[in-house]
Amino acid sequence: MSTLPSSGRDPTRSRRTPSDLLTSSSSSSSTRASRHDRESRLDSSASGAGRPTPLSSRRENPIRAERQTTDDGGPKDYKKMYEQALQTNEKLKTRLEESRRELARIQARLERATQKQGKMSDRSNVADTEKRVRTEVKNENQRLKDENGALIRVISKLSK
Repeated sequence: MSTLPSSGRDPTRSRRTPSDLLTSSSSSSSTRASRHDRESRLDSSASGAGRPTPLSSRRENPIRAERQTTDDGGPKDYKKMYEQALQTNEKLKTRLEESRRELARIQARLERATQKQGKMSDRSNVADTEKRVRTEVKNENQRLKDENGALIRVISKLSK
């Protein structure tokens, strides 16, 4: 068994051949990029032990800062905002209830109008039927008058 001369490297690590280096060049660049990303997320001065810290603690987050301050630069009063939201909700609930009552009134009026229209159409149908019957009766009367006149003429000719 031969021993390799010690050059400060780990003896358990295998040597790479030139073909291994060619095939692993693309993976080594992605490995370097991910290593760089990990290192950039580490903030050894802030965390002390090299633990990663959230990005928002290292940099000022302008959106969060904007949300936490009012126009005058002071912090937002969340209790006041909550109370305003409650008042707005109450107003909206009141308006909703009024709208529901109004809807119920309108539906009742519509129902009455529909019933009235149904009664009117029934009356109209009855009136149409009566008109048709009246016309038939007039026609029958006229026919009977004409027949009666013809019978009178026949009787008068027979009696002469």
